[in-house]
Amino acid sequence: MPRFMKTSDRRGNVRQAVERILDNYLAMSNHRRTPERYAILRAVYSINGHFTLDELGEKLVTEYKFPVSRGTLYNTLNLFMELRLVIRHRFQGTTKYEACYAADNHCHQICTVCGKVTEVKSPEIAEAIKSMKLKRFRKDGFSLYIYGICSTCQAAITRQKNNQKAK
Repeated sequence: MPRFMKTSDRRGNVRQAVERILDNYLAMSNHRRTPERYAILRAVYSINGHFTLDELGEKLVTEYKFPVSRGTLYNTLNLFMELRLVIRHRFQGTTKYEACYAADNHCHQICTVCGKVTEVKSPEIAEAIKSMKLKRFRKDGFSLYIYGICSTCQAAITRQKNNQKAK
């Protein structure tokens, strides 16, 4: 996709592409094309970044006026993961999802104290993984997790230590 394309145009192209993938899969598998599946797909691709099952359900209710059961959300996201339209992350006891079609590979910084997750772009890591030679394995993408302590938590820990020393 050209870099000069507007974000809204890019999103529209991505949405059309993922809907085509879903259409083709449902037709080939003789599954029904339900409005729930398409509403969930649109909601997923309108979210920037990571989301939980509950956040997705809330978005469907508030923005799309389309309430969907938790079971339907879970089963539909599993289908989307199978189609490689969504990726699931397990961050420190929390399960989050992310739209992944036409997404850049990226790294996640995860604070082991507060659980905050931040995405990091690293062209050096992306290039290193791209140039890796793997036996009998085709690389489609990657996601890297880097664990540590964020600056906010580091500052809080330092203040706590200083307060203890002062006492």
